[in-house]
Amino acid sequence: MNLYVSNLSFQVNDDDLLQLFTPYGQVTSAKVILDRETGRSRGFGFVEMPVDEEARKAIKELEGKPVEGRSLSVSEARPKTDNRNSFSGGGRGNSGGRNNRW
Repeated sequence: MNLYVSNLSFQVNDDDLLQLFTPYGQVTSAKVILDRETGRSRGFGFVEMPVDEEARKAIKELEGKPVEGRSLSVSEARPKTDNRNSFSGGGRGNSGGRNNRW
């Protein structure tokens, strides 16, 4: 099960995230997401636990737990949605073909 972990302290790194979840079972990956430009933590990450029962226990035990002064939010990760098809501009921006004057 893939878990989404948010409200992480900006000092938490991949190893810290791994150590946080290891007591609840096997962790196959733990990754804090970094800003592409600055290389700093964005305050959230993902943890992969192969045994769903262990992952659910980790969610239950770690949800709201204070870590470095911040209360964690832990949930099952949802697939990323593709919003590229939600806008159909026809190559003319968002004017829909009308001449908008600003």
